[in-house]
Amino acid sequence: MKKTGASLAVYALEQIGVKYTFGIPGVHNIELYDELNNSKQIEPILVTHEGGASFMALGVSCTSNSIGTLMIVPAAGTTNAMSGIGEAFLDGIPMLIFSGGTRQDSGRHYQLHQLNQGNLVKEITKAYFKIESHNEIIPTIYKAYEIATSGEPGPVFIEIPMELQMFQGEVDELLTYTKGYQNPSVDVQKIKEAAKLLSQSSNPGIYVGWGAANATEYTIKIAEILGAPVATTLQGKASFPASNPLHTGFGFGPNSVPAAQKAFKKCDAMLAVGVRFSEIATGSYGVKVPENLIHIDINAEVFDKNYSTKINIEGDAEETLQLLLEELEKIAKIKVKDTSALTKMIKEEKEKYYSEWKEKPLAHKVSPGYFFEELTKFTDDDTYFVVDDGKHTYLAAELLPVNQSRHFVSPTDFNCMGFCVPAAIGAKFMNPTNKVVGIVGDGGFLMTGMETLTAATYKKGVVYFVFHDGELGQISQFQKIPLKRKVATVIGNVNIKGIADACGAAYFHMANDSEIEKVMQNAFQEVERNIPVIVDVAIDYSKKTYMTKGVIKVNLARFSFKEKVRFISRAFKRHLLEK
Repeated sequence: MKKTGASLAVYALEQIGVKYTFGIPGVHNIELYDELNNSKQIEPILVTHEGGASFMALGVSCTSNSIGTLMIVPAAGTTNAMSGIGEAFLDGIPMLIFSGGTRQDSGRHYQLHQLNQGNLVKEITKAYFKIESHNEIIPTIYKAYEIATSGEPGPVFIEIPMELQMFQGEVDELLTYTKGYQNPSVDVQKIKEAAKLLSQSSNPGIYVGWGAANATEYTIKIAEILGAPVATTLQGKASFPASNPLHTGFGFGPNSVPAAQKAFKKCDAMLAVGVRFSEIATGSYGVKVPENLIHIDINAEVFDKNYSTKINIEGDAEETLQLLLEELEKIAKIKVKDTSALTKMIKEEKEKYYSEWKEKPLAHKVSPGYFFEELTKFTDDDTYFVVDDGKHTYLAAELLPVNQSRHFVSPTDFNCMGFCVPAAIGAKFMNPTNKVVGIVGDGGFLMTGMETLTAATYKKGVVYFVFHDGELGQISQFQKIPLKRKVATVIGNVNIKGIADACGAAYFHMANDSEIEKVMQNAFQEVERNIPVIVDVAIDYSKKTYMTKGVIKVNLARFSFKEKVRFISRAFKRHLLEK
């Protein structure tokens, strides 16, 4: 049979369950867009910038079983989208990127957008494919999907030259998609060894990341059997419910809240699942990991990179933890531990820490403690929270309880500003009946805030809280503490309302603590009209998070004595002498 390449590509996308594509049409992909218009399953979404498209695709993949998919032009479209592609690569999120390609049949050089895209994207993708014939299109897309979603997930790039899209070619058959990938088999002997080690431990602890997001049920049961406190990574914040009495919070080292630090202080065996012990998750590698480290991950390459393991087990988190739970339950001598003292301490330390953020209502700014306390009243366990990169990220990590897996979405190891606004739109596309809340700093909002136009155009009601302090808050605070200066971190006086008006979003200003409840009430009422809502929050960033304090403490401790004296002396002189 004869089919155009564009029709074959759209057929394959339908087979793997794609519902939306995000991007901007151009001369190299208009045939693909024309075929998408014929699809009864897939809707092509026009964005304001391909960077926004890639973050929307991330939002889709993070909050649903569908894969986020880009439809972009080559070269310029690719470079514009690379921040989101890089985020997907380092954060382990599946994504498909479809790019049109310059014509291979013309014999011409220096074509518009002609660039070796394979070389361009090889460092931020799991794989790159350039289609060479009509017969390759369907099987290559299926293969790309398998690569993107298998093992540690990630982005895969497919380039389809223009002549293949436009012209008909002979194909043998329209293949249907069937899953071919199987998770690696779990080493049962290692499971038994891990269960024995944990059962004999006096003070076991559990540390979970995004890789354990689908295994929450088993994590809870194992924690209860062992009587173990549970900490999470930033990305995996929602992988264990905050409402569980054994939940301690983000991190377990100097960068973590007191409940976590105290709960893990005497930890003598750690079960780490779906984590990489990366820089942000460990507070600049400041955590102390016990010798008895059991590390479970589907990607064996992460083992023994930053911390040595006693036992490492390659496998899917859900499958592996189910086997581990069964083995723990077989051990006759193990009994469910009395955790009353531990859970009492965790509860008291959490309450004490939350109260520190609510010492006195502010008349001219919004206190983070009161803000997040009120936000929990207007949201529920089904709400999706999407944050950006900045000081607000760690405020949310420490002060916002999230109880359902995959309902907290954050840029992490790539850590790209500008993530929140478009990623929240992607989440809303896939979860239209759920509340979606974006929390973003003014710096991050300025990068992709125009994508609220996309939300307005497609009637996606997302509530955005813009923490507006006029600075790149996290970095300016890092500068202020040791340097007493803010170099290139003070933002111009932006009119957030002007952006809201320009993009068709509702706007509210939250000036102080007395306005929090009323403004939130208005915002969540307005979003029911299926329009984006922007709340301009005059946030108070004066109090430091434990993440900030812990990272500074850890890094200063690593300095040589001479450099430590120099840094401290410089800070002392500037704070004492400079006005």
